[in-house]
Amino acid sequence: SSLLLMSGVVVTVGLCRRLARRRLRSRPLLFAFLVEMFSTFQICACTNELSLLGNVEPKPHTALTLTYGFTVLHGLSLAGSTCNPCGTLQPMWGGGTSLRMGGLKIAAQFVAAVLARVFMHFIWSLEIAEPHLGALSQGCSSPMQTTEMQAFCIELLFSVVFQLAVLQAESVNPKYRVHLIALLITMLVYAGGNLTGAIFNPALAFSLHADCFYDKFLSYSLVYWLAPCLGKFLILYVF
Repeated sequence: SSLLLMSGVVVTVGLCRRLARRRLRSRPLLFAFLVEMFSTFQICACTNELSLLGNVEPKPHTALTLTYGFTVLHGLSLAGSTCNPCGTLQPMWGGGTSLRMGGLKIAAQFVAAVLARVFMHFIWSLEIAEPHLGALSQGCSSPMQTTEMQAFCIELLFSVVFQLAVLQAESVNPKYRVHLIALLITMLVYAGGNLTGAIFNPALAFSLHADCFYDKFLSYSLVYWLAPCLGKFLILYVF
């Protein structure tokens, strides 16, 4: 049921992106906003569902396999979208994207994060799959299983590694690049998923753990918003 749900989200988002591409080419700002929102919604909704499958046996093989598979699927189906506020900062920093367009895309990403959370909570309330049972009663299921300073350093390091790999992979054939990036993300999730969740995406972190941001806004914003952005700026400064 979970796989069918995530596949349905991917198909629906693909249709919405195609429709926007056909109808809104003459309105670039609205087109950019909607495409980025649809794309980020797909990643956030699927990752919300994947977070419930972490305890499916055999552990952690099932969760890691699904992470790799859906990361490849996202890479193939969401070409042209960043779905990460940190990724949107790069063209803004280099002058390739205006401040207005960059701000619009970041707004779209956080709107999508909220919509994906609301949508997935509605689906979980229907309890159509076994993992959905009791999913809404967890509240702040904190991914931070270490000290705040260590969590900050881990998310910073993972952001640097990920953004550096993305830059280095730009010259790789796209059909191979998506698998390299998916493999890296899977390795990072395996290495730090039990400590911080290995998210390194501010919009995705808010979609997954909004309750934790409400309860401990300062610590979670430092770890899941500031650390990834700082990692991105370090890479931009070095290169």
